[in-house]
Order: sequence, then C-alpha cells, then structure tokens
Amino acid sequence: MALVRWEPVRELNSMQQEMNRLVSTFVDTPTGGNGGAVARRWIPAMDLVETDDHYVLTADLPGLTEGDINLEFEGDVLTLSGERTSEHSERKEGFYRLERASGAFSRSLTLPEGIDPEAVTATFDNGVLEVRIPKPEQRKPKKVAIQVGDAPKTIESAEDSES
Repeated sequence: MALVRWEPVRELNSMQQEMNRLVSTFVDTPTGGNGGAVARRWIPAMDLVETDDHYVLTADLPGLTEGDINLEFEGDVLTLSGERTSEHSERKEGFYRLERASGAFSRSLTLPEGIDPEAVTATFDNGVLEVRIPKPEQRKPKKVAIQVGDAPKTIESAEDSES
C-alpha cells in the first residue's frame, strides 16, 4: 500500500474550480435573442474605503451617465442600481462576438446605524461614481446625577476622571 501525501491547497483549488464551473452554468446560459451568444450579468466593481471622517464608496460605471444610475439610502442600507444597455441590437451576416456584459445591476451595502442621509454626497466623473458618507458621531457616556439625601452627587465617566 502506497502512502499519498494529502495537500489541502490542491483540494481547495479543485473544489473552487468545480464551484466556478457550477456557478457559470447558471450565470452564462445561452439565450436565443442574441444569436446563441452567452449572456453575462454585469456587476460593476466597487471599493469601500474608511477614512477618519467618512466612508468613501467608489464604483466603476463605464459607459453610463448620471441618469442611468440610481442611488438610494434607506435605513442603514445604501443601494446602487442601474442598467447598461448593449450597443449592438441586430445581428448581420459575418463575425459576431460580444464580450462586454450589459444589463441591469444592483449592489447594496449595509452601513452602521446613525448615518445622516442628508449629509451623503455623490459625484460622477468620467464613469466613476464617488459617494462620501459621513461617519455617525460616537455616543459618549452621559453623566447622571444621583441624589443622596439633600446633596446631589455626580458620577463621572472614565474619560472625565483621567483629566
């Protein structure tokens, strides 16, 4: 009986390839409307960066205008949605290949509670959307006065006792 060395990384790579193959069968399904081409769902790339005072969301939206984009803030969820249309509507004789994906998209991010929706700003320049979301103010401990007999006594927070 031969000993075979177990390599978990190779097993994970194999599993990832199988999952990618499985997912691609659902996402990349042939459709009859575009000549048997493969339909691809477009999901724009987004970055979310935290600074000292803001959360900054940057999204790459090439080929779109500000009218094609919908940005909504409801509760603590920020949703970016829109649609990129295909530039090719009919197929003629000859070579036909489409690699750029098009279609509707929607991306949602859950943000911390306490963000003021009125303070959120968005700019759109050269196909890049930048959304600046001010961080909510940190809640600080509140002093509570305790009445002992006739003289009120104040309890101080740990921050007050350090100074």
